[in-house]
Amino acid sequence: MKNRKEATLIFPHQLFREHPGLSQERKVYLIEEPLFFGDYHYQLNFHKKKLVLHRASLKYYQDLLEEQDYQVVYIDYPPHPDSEYLFSHLEKEKIDTLYWVDVVDWALEKRLKSYCKDKDINYIEMDSPAFLTTREEIHTYFASKKHYFLTSFYIWQRKRMNILMDKGKPAGGKWTYDKENRKKIPQGTKIPTIIQLKENKYVKEAKRYVDKKFPHNPGTTHGFNYPTTHQEAQKWFKDFVDHKLPFFGDYEDAIISDESFLFHSVISSSINNGLITPDEILKHILRAKNIPLNSLEGFIRQIIGWREFLRGVYIEDGVKERTTNFFQNKNKMNEKLYQGRTGLEPYDKVVQKVIKQGFTHHIERLMVLGNLMLLVELDPDEIYKWFMEMFIDSYDWVMVPNVYGMSQYADGGLITTKPYFTSSNYLLRMSDFSRGDWCKVWDGLFWCFVKKHQDLISKNPRLAVLKRNLKNRKKMIEHHKNARNFREKL
Repeated sequence: MKNRKEATLIFPHQLFREHPGLSQERKVYLIEEPLFFGDYHYQLNFHKKKLVLHRASLKYYQDLLEEQDYQVVYIDYPPHPDSEYLFSHLEKEKIDTLYWVDVVDWALEKRLKSYCKDKDINYIEMDSPAFLTTREEIHTYFASKKHYFLTSFYIWQRKRMNILMDKGKPAGGKWTYDKENRKKIPQGTKIPTIIQLKENKYVKEAKRYVDKKFPHNPGTTHGFNYPTTHQEAQKWFKDFVDHKLPFFGDYEDAIISDESFLFHSVISSSINNGLITPDEILKHILRAKNIPLNSLEGFIRQIIGWREFLRGVYIEDGVKERTTNFFQNKNKMNEKLYQGRTGLEPYDKVVQKVIKQGFTHHIERLMVLGNLMLLVELDPDEIYKWFMEMFIDSYDWVMVPNVYGMSQYADGGLITTKPYFTSSNYLLRMSDFSRGDWCKVWDGLFWCFVKKHQDLISKNPRLAVLKRNLKNRKKMIEHHKNARNFREKL
């Protein structure tokens, strides 16, 4: 029997300190996969800071593996950006067995498995340390369900993992403290500054690389400040636990117009590319002292609940979600919406934060960006593309359920009980934005949306009360006028 020629494939979102596919017996391919940098078939122009993150952390990981005497082959972003470049390289090397960790990416998984089938190559696919729930566990949980609910999944996770449990019951007597976590940040509250990382050699090289290869992509490489090594990710998360976590619960839904990070961990870019794992995060956070239960529970819910839930939805029904358009919204993303030049202060401010940093927190994403995009009836595919391009932590498994499900209700309620859209009142209540002309426009769009979809809204107990306001004919005429004028300018 001939000797097998094996290789391990590692992609930009799999930079685990303890990677299950590593072996001194086979080569390791570190790959600037076009699906994460810019692909010929799935054309996305990623934010420059996202590209710096991938390049810098990959080059760091290359050095780390070579220091440990692994045989590393680094595949730069190819001249013709598709996965065939990698496959042709593997063919030249006569590789007959491939190892990779679950990529949790529909297009990449399809390409890898199609290549292996076409070329009669063996492959071994391993569970990903990026998640706490195996594919088998996900499938078992979701298999018999027609609708997926986060709270039920989260309770199952808490029990299964025995986290924040007290004799079989939830610590403190409640499964979730979400209702207590909706406070507005009082004026004068001191917001902890985000930790400033010293620019390492990998970031310096990556900034030059990105500016040269991707000069027309959105954003800028200037001011890059995200972890690109395991040590930086650990330091970053420790800073969050020490200085922000105690206040996270109270203010996790709050918005301040000129602040990007508030009391959030901003660890998503690191957990999503493998520089820190959810297991490491849980071990650290459960050792923390003097953390209010609402903050501890709220953050743990994001890690073992929401994040794992979205990945499960993506695995089980991602294709269905991304190919459904419940409201039949068809409008295109224009330059004003893309760049944050609509004249609606909350939306424009948040977009400009994204352009600058590649990041905003989850409430700004859902209740400002997604909210307006739904009200102006953008095509969900256009919204998905924008979120994928603009965010430092964007990956297909993240954005498909978040955009098509949570934000735009394009899946018709597969993962939510109602569409998420609000008038200006919510934004005024949860932020420091002042009342102004933007409120009239936002409310006009809101009430026009309610009227257009009143049949759906009247059937939903959580929204039915809105229909009563449609009887005020004078107000509705004004709302229609404000919405129409805005749409014409847009």
